[in-house]
Order: sequence, then structure tokens, then C-alpha cells
Amino acid sequence: MHRALFMAVITAAALLSPTTASASTTESDMRATLVWSDEFNGAAGSAPNPANWNHETGDHGWGNNELQNYTDSRANSALDGNGHLVITARQEAHGGYTSARLTTQNKVQPQYGRVEARIQIPRGQGIWPAFWMLGSNFPNTPWPDSGEIDIMENIGREPHLVHGSLHGPGYFGGNPLTGSYMHPQGWSFADTFHTFAVDWRPGSITWSVNGVAYQTYTAADTGGNPWVFDQPFFMILNVAVGGDWPGYPDGTTQLPQEMRVDYVRVYSLD
Repeated sequence: MHRALFMAVITAAALLSPTTASASTTESDMRATLVWSDEFNGAAGSAPNPANWNHETGDHGWGNNELQNYTDSRANSALDGNGHLVITARQEAHGGYTSARLTTQNKVQPQYGRVEARIQIPRGQGIWPAFWMLGSNFPNTPWPDSGEIDIMENIGREPHLVHGSLHGPGYFGGNPLTGSYMHPQGWSFADTFHTFAVDWRPGSITWSVNGVAYQTYTAADTGGNPWVFDQPFFMILNVAVGGDWPGYPDGTTQLPQEMRVDYVRVYSLD
């Protein structure tokens, strides 16, 4: 996403060697043990669990010339009473945009394992939903040296595609290690819920959608640059409005737009 410790810190040891993925199924869930989750159960209109989530706020463009002001208002992030977190991007009466960006920094910071969320993304030109991670040493270690794992990004003009990327020293911004997954029927990912995950081991990360693995990157793929993904990372959920990559809302963009998150889970891979 960055194109610019009461500590419930989870460290899930990876015991298997890296695997190579193509369009194959991920390992059986029989080999994955749940170690943390947020199922977003709670009363309608309530805030996400503060033991798990922080709100990052502000309207400074976030390194990407984004338009939204991230807030901690329930109008932008709240539970719906049906087991979902809803992040809502809105156009306000004054003409600006608001949305929400939630992180688990200093609260839940896995190192290795399967990191997974079931999400129904929003739609529309200039809308940019993401489920991603930053190294726990950020911001003391600046980006991109801290590392970034983009588990799922979508830009509204490509409704049938999601992207998975790594940013690190020497491979960042417009030149990450990256790949895309196309909906098998060419449909919009906004039509229903989908499960987005990475299986993360020392020296290896594999991306999947709905249990289908579509790419793997390893420490050998960095062109001799450092592999910075053998440390804890924290998770981020957000919906941006506008930016250098997605472009900006236009006359076709309908607001508000919602990203609905059924759960976020972390598994150890045994």
C-alpha cells in the first residue's frame, strides 16, 4: 500500500521449508493451527476491539497523494452487528473524503505463518482497498527498509484483479516484487466475499485467493538486495480514496463505499 505492547505479539514459528506455488491449492488447513483471530462479533455501531486495533488518522496524502482524511469516527469504521467490520469511505458535505485505516501495531505482530482475511471489497474508480503489513520496526526503521507485505490490493478501475506485492530496499514504489490474480470468471471482486492470504516462512512468501496459490517470492528474487521479511510485521486494513496508482474519483464513482471484513486470522504452519 505504501507507494511512498500490553503486547499481544504473535510469533508463529514456521517449521516447513519454502514451497513453490503456481495456480495450485494452498496447504491443507489440517497443517495450519489458529493462533489469533478477530471475528468482529459485537453490537452494531460498536468500535473494533481496541485490544487489537489502532486507528491511524490524518489527511496528509499518505505518501501517495491520496485524498481521504482517515478518522476514528464510527461513521468510517464500525461493526455491523452481523460479524463484520465495515470500513466506509465517504464524500463529505464540504466536498472532501473520509475513510478509516486500522492497524495492529504493537498489539498483534506475527512473524511467519498464514495471515488471512475474508473480505468483500468496495468498488469504483479511485477507490483503493488494501489488506497489508509493515515491519514492526517501522517508523524507527523507515520505509522501505522496514519492509511491506501487500496481501491484497485492488484499484477500482480493475474490478476483476487483485495484487500482491513486496516492498523492500531496492524493490519498492513503482518497482516492487509483485503479481496479480484475475477472478476466474472475470467478475468483480466486489460482488461477494473472498479469502486473501499469505503463507509466510523464513525466506519465502506465497499468496493465495480463496485457497488458490498464485505466486511465491523468495529471498533469491530480490536481485541481491536485502530480504527484510524475517521479523514481526503488523497488519493494516484501509480504504484509500484517490492516489497516484488508482487515480481519482470521477463521475462514475458512487459514494459511500464499504469494505466488509468477516474476519482476520493468523495461523501457525506446522
